[in-house]
Amino acid sequence: MRVSRRDFLKISGIAAGSLFVRELGFNLDAVEAKVPELKIASCKATPTICPYCSCGCGILIYTKSGKLIGSEGDPDHPINQGALCSKGSAVRQIHETDRRVTKPLYRAPGSDRWEEKSWDWMLERIAERVKETRDATFVREENGIIVNRTDGIANLGGAALDNEEAYLLHKFARALGITYLEHQARI
Repeated sequence: MRVSRRDFLKISGIAAGSLFVRELGFNLDAVEAKVPELKIASCKATPTICPYCSCGCGILIYTKSGKLIGSEGDPDHPINQGALCSKGSAVRQIHETDRRVTKPLYRAPGSDRWEEKSWDWMLERIAERVKETRDATFVREENGIIVNRTDGIANLGGAALDNEEAYLLHKFARALGITYLEHQARI
């Protein structure tokens, strides 16, 4: 390994500085141990799941008086055991950005702009479109065999779903006759 003169001086300076601080009798262990406690001292911790990839890492979200204070990896979570990737560490930005969409937006076919709609209107429209598509593509029988399926709709699950939610979504999709079931973890 080749160390330049500049690197040698940097390393020497850091080593000398740390030895100097230790020799003066400063013990920073107690201060370092108190930092997390001070940061989140009267906050409510809410466990959640990272929304980014299919790993399902656990995150603790800290709130105080309804305001988001911080987030960190959940040390009790079996998947990530408190560690987070760079995207998971920045999950707080999803909540705090001014570009976050908080109301349903609808873009009509052929339109070049988004319109703000109510949740009631949006859910009603989605139900209508699902019914139209299912009715138009529903196959009752194929080659003398009853199949009762629709090939016009697909279902895509996400990593933020837990087992119970995924089970209910699967049952709902099968009740509609959907055969194309996929999950984010496999894509």
